[in-house]
Amino acid sequence: MNIEADVTVDATGLRCPEPLMLARNKMMDMASGEVIKIIATDPSTSWDFPNFCKFLNHDLIHQEEIEDQYFYWIRKG
Repeated sequence: MNIEADVTVDATGLRCPEPLMLARNKMMDMASGEVIKIIATDPSTSWDFPNFCKFLNHDLIHQEEIEDQYFYWIRKG
């Protein structure tokens, strides 16, 4: 899927809660409506990011898993 991202965060090799904290910290500097792409390898992100988005009213545009990598595109609410 080809979604244009304003910011990309590479959290490969990091374990919970680091991928979520990296994304959260980066999103604090972003404007509402901007899109962040997160690349992670920790399987726990597959439920962390959807819950994060639901709790903070962000839009999880798309998520996918390719081999051992997890990709998330989130529009800041």
